[in-house]
Amino acid sequence: MRCAILTVSTSAAAGTGDDRSGPALAAAVEALGAEVVTRSVVRDDRAAIEAWLRAQVDAGIELVFTTGGTGLTPDDVTPEATLAVIDREVPGLAEAMRARSLEHTPMAMLSRAVAGTAGRSLIVNFPGSPRAIAQLFPVVEPVLGHAVATLHRRDARRGDHP
Repeated sequence: MRCAILTVSTSAAAGTGDDRSGPALAAAVEALGAEVVTRSVVRDDRAAIEAWLRAQVDAGIELVFTTGGTGLTPDDVTPEATLAVIDREVPGLAEAMRARSLEHTPMAMLSRAVAGTAGRSLIVNFPGSPRAIAQLFPVVEPVLGHAVATLHRRDARRGDHP
């Protein structure tokens, strides 16, 4: 599986802050055995996020993950950008992530993260913190291979390939 990771952070994009969640997400993806083909950082800008997401979908990247921009501040627009790109929502992923996060903080109820498919790509919004990545990636990890196989009309349980 090929994965693209986008960190949404105005400070990191401007070079005034560190991107810590992007590397944490990349490490989790690589531990899964997937290939991280690109990692980028963009500012909290809906058009920029949408353009980046569409480019990954057009490139045929199977897993497209974002980190950051899912809260309540006026510039948190990652969910809106994602909803503009996806064809179908996969609400169970975001619901499962919020449920796990609630075990750690009541603030999880404020997450607006979404997940969905665009073409044959699965897009998932993660929170913008390495701690949240460590807590939440294991929630979605067990279904990623099956999701990608299903999007490509393969049966991951049988090991079918295109």
